[in-house]
Amino acid sequence: MNQTLWRYSALVLLLACGLKAGAQQALTWEQVRARFEQSNPTLLADTLNIEESKAEEITAFLRPNPTFTLSADGTQIAPSQGVWKPFAGTFETPSLSYLHERRHKRELRLESQQKATLIAESTHADLERSLLFNLRNAFVSTLQAKAVLQLAKDDLDYYDHVLDISRIRFNAGDIAQIDLDRLELQRVQYEADVQTAEVNLRTAKIQLLTLLNDRTAIEQFDVAGTFDFNDQLIPRDEFRKIALDTRPDLKAAVEAIDKAKTDHQLAVANGSTDPTFSVWYTHNSSTNNPFAINTVGVSVSIPLRIFDRNQGEKLRTQLDITRNERLREATEAGVLSDVDSGYATLASNLTLLRPYKTKYLQQSLRVRDTIFFSYQNGGASLLDYLNAQSEYRSVQLNYLNLVGSYLTAAAQLNQAVGREVIQ
Repeated sequence: MNQTLWRYSALVLLLACGLKAGAQQALTWEQVRARFEQSNPTLLADTLNIEESKAEEITAFLRPNPTFTLSADGTQIAPSQGVWKPFAGTFETPSLSYLHERRHKRELRLESQQKATLIAESTHADLERSLLFNLRNAFVSTLQAKAVLQLAKDDLDYYDHVLDISRIRFNAGDIAQIDLDRLELQRVQYEADVQTAEVNLRTAKIQLLTLLNDRTAIEQFDVAGTFDFNDQLIPRDEFRKIALDTRPDLKAAVEAIDKAKTDHQLAVANGSTDPTFSVWYTHNSSTNNPFAINTVGVSVSIPLRIFDRNQGEKLRTQLDITRNERLREATEAGVLSDVDSGYATLASNLTLLRPYKTKYLQQSLRVRDTIFFSYQNGGASLLDYLNAQSEYRSVQLNYLNLVGSYLTAAAQLNQAVGREVIQ
């Protein structure tokens, strides 16, 4: 008996563990974002651009390689005085030369590439900003689809309750068959709402899983978060100030100007003359001077920069500074435009949401319940009740859609600012 009881207990424990393992774990926005940063292939691929730029810093700071030359001459190809001595008259000359770069060319190349790395980092941050906006939209869409699905289910349950009461009234002779039929036919609309909401929820989850590069089954994936709005909104100038300090694309534009100035300095340095120093050793066994068999020589080669002084690159890099300054001005104007547009959209959504929360939601519920009570007691017609129910459903659905629009506008404003100011 004890052994049988132990087996049953073990089976129950295993089933409980299995149910717990298969249960959904709803992810918060912070968890979704962390997974995104770890697994999104587009973001991970762009990270390699930064590593490649850092690798190019090594190349930029390399010194020129010295040149080694070995020459031999004077080798005899015929016997000398009847004796074959092919290497008797050969003289060998190994030489070594090195190009000396002046005017800090190597340091300027390194500085230019380091600034290119900073631009790559800012560009990566800007890509992450854009992708996070898409991720936030997918997250909000999932929350909105869940809220709409729950509303559709609640409406269907409430309508089923109405049908149960109507059938009781029909059996008691309070309403006609045609009224009951019309009520039952109206149920199709609520069933369709539930099915549409379920499809929208699955679609939103698919989009979110795609951004996460996650192959989890849709049934085992869920998210959790507050689907509501914040009535308070800080002044627009605060958002504009934060955006000017934070936006990575604006930082990249400023860094591009700095890099263009360094490139101009490098172009000027490249216009200077770089000497080549050479040293060689000669072994000449055929000389009649016993003191001249082994000799050492040195030389300096200096190019005469008469025609080519890198004039074209100097002018191009000087113009590039002005071009990047204009691009920075255009980027700043775009940043402020994004903030103003996002702020206006968010403020408009708040203007619509406030009366819904303070007035319309309660009014639609009160009207529906009052008309239903009146209809249940014979004081209102079926058409009055159906209109009240339709108005309630429309107001509730409009409110959820407005909250979704508010959260999307908040995400858009966060994207315009460059960081999450509105949670």
